Amino acid sequence: MVTNILRRRRTRRAERGTGAEGAQQPRRRLLPGRSAVPRKERLDPSALRRTLRIIRPHLPRHLLLCLVGMIGLLLDVAFRVLEPWPLKYAVDAVTSALGADLPSDASPFGLNIEQTVIAAALGLAIIIGGRAASNYLATVSFAKVGARIATELRTRVFDHVQALSLRYHSRASIGDTSQRLVGDVGRLQDVAVTAGLPLIGNIFTLAVLLVVMVLLDPFLSGIVLLTGLAYLLLSRRSSPKIVHASRGTRKGEGSLVGAAAEALGAIRVVQSYGLEQTVAHEFAGGNEKAMKAGIRAKKLAAGLERTTDVLVGISQGAVLVVGSLQVLRGAMSPGDMVLFLTYLKIAMKPLRDMAKYTGRIARASASGERIADLLDEEIEIVDPPIPVQMRHVRGTVEFSSITSPDGHGRPLFEDLSLHIPAGQHVGILGPSGGGKSTLVSYLLRLNEPQQGRIRVGGYDTRSVSLAELRRHVAILPQESVLFTESVRENIRFGRGDASIAEIEEAARRAGAHDFIMGLPEGYDTVLGNRGDTLSGGQRQRIAIARAMIRRAPVVVLDEATTGLDPAAKAQVNESLRELARSRTTISITHDATTVAGLDRVLWLEEGRILEDGPPAQLAADPDSRYSRWMIEQRSDEEDTGPASPITPSPVSSAPTASSAPSAPTTPVPSAPTSQEALR
Repeated sequence: MVTNILRRRRTRRAERGTGAEGAQQPRRRLLPGRSAVPRKERLDPSALRRTLRIIRPHLPRHLLLCLVGMIGLLLDVAFRVLEPWPLKYAVDAVTSALGADLPSDASPFGLNIEQTVIAAALGLAIIIGGRAASNYLATVSFAKVGARIATELRTRVFDHVQALSLRYHSRASIGDTSQRLVGDVGRLQDVAVTAGLPLIGNIFTLAVLLVVMVLLDPFLSGIVLLTGLAYLLLSRRSSPKIVHASRGTRKGEGSLVGAAAEALGAIRVVQSYGLEQTVAHEFAGGNEKAMKAGIRAKKLAAGLERTTDVLVGISQGAVLVVGSLQVLRGAMSPGDMVLFLTYLKIAMKPLRDMAKYTGRIARASASGERIADLLDEEIEIVDPPIPVQMRHVRGTVEFSSITSPDGHGRPLFEDLSLHIPAGQHVGILGPSGGGKSTLVSYLLRLNEPQQGRIRVGGYDTRSVSLAELRRHVAILPQESVLFTESVRENIRFGRGDASIAEIEEAARRAGAHDFIMGLPEGYDTVLGNRGDTLSGGQRQRIAIARAMIRRAPVVVLDEATTGLDPAAKAQVNESLRELARSRTTISITHDATTVAGLDRVLWLEEGRILEDGPPAQLAADPDSRYSRWMIEQRSDEEDTGPASPITPSPVSSAPTASSAPSAPTTPVPSAPTSQEALR
């Protein structure tokens, strides 16, 4: 985490110091300097299309609500068109009563002045009430649609992220992904209700009012059309800058969330090394950058809004002057001029709103792009079209001709083959970076090799579903991950249909029952973040109970005792012995006491199996890497007491997940040669 912070700082310094080189940075990185900004700095229509494309699949489920909302929207437009007419009749009636010679009858319904004014007032109240009700209907309907689509979209994105391989998760920022999942989806929902819905209604209103105004007075309508044209030219100039600033704001916020999540996730390291100021400086720099981009976007949007207000004011003044002259010439009544001015005011509202919502829509498009980018990440590991059912699975594991690069694209495995019989306890040793954890990730299909096949219980892992495969393999990682749930639920995550009795039995076998009962609420005690309220040994024993209840015929132990003190290691090793009983067990370890109880040891280095055989046989060869490693381990552990080794079970067959009968006990075969192991 600290390395990432320092690396980002060096990157920013390098970017500030580069000129033409900055233009060669990756496409999605914020590039320094004006020369690096894309020439087409406007809201790319493809951004809106991508945003609409990710929303479109969710619309058919909510067609009825959309229809209700559209009806409310159309009624709102109709009431807006009707709203000025009671004012026209009231003004004309009063003007006529004062002796003015009007070009038309001030009371078309044959009412006197008092009746006309009262009728106009009642009509205005009814129209305004109807518009309020229809607007409420449209707003609530579309708000429900927005909330439901946002919920479905968030679930869809989360499911997609979970399906991505470890290759993606190893390079992606957890904070930025969380920001897209929560913040960006929420912004889409907010903008759809606060900007999209009013904008649609205003566009309908503008279209209808333009037709009405042309029919009332074509000359005055020309003033409105000229105002609209001026706004479009102004918006075309301002909108690209707002869009660019909004995109920068969203990217800055995503980076900021990522930095905060990284720092808080490593708070122990930060506090232990006194790096609070370093991390705070990093966070403050990102915060300042995001703030400046946000302020710039707000200033640009506010400038467009105020300029639009000036345009609308000029247009209204021009209509007032021309309309007054026409009233004086007797070409139109005072009520007609009031009607036209009211229509003008209503027609100008979409222009104001488009100026006001440009920034919001730009931010929504930036959010939509970020979500679309996430959904466009290819899911590399998928279920086969017709998965094979795994039945009566024994614990045999076979790697055949595995060829694959490492995470940096360099060659790692080249035609590696390995066969592990059912019930055998195998240890994989070797220097860091040799491919031990990568090989195990292939077994669970967390990653895929470039070439080769992997079989579990005789089944090709690519021919079965992911859920079926992983149900037959239990893994115990170096750092036990516990969730903010009760102890009981953390164990039940191993198998969702496990009963309370089975959970407690697994905890007893894992040596966890006694300390669990000592917790404030026993099995109902809710654990803290990642189980930090427990000791390392206690967390590991709960994780062992979770793996044990899975009843998987294959168990993977990835440095399961690393970081534990001798006493805790002895307790965990006792639990691991119970977990490994009658199961095929693959241990990735650097613990000499664990290796002593294995059936077989593999030395994996640079993607190749260099040594393969029983620990005693390899230790007897003074030239073997294993024997030299054992000597180093003993010298390192002279000052610590020995912990109990994990001894293999005498049973060499693995129980299946379907509770199939185990095979007869067979003796452990003599040490195979490297060629035999690679066959």
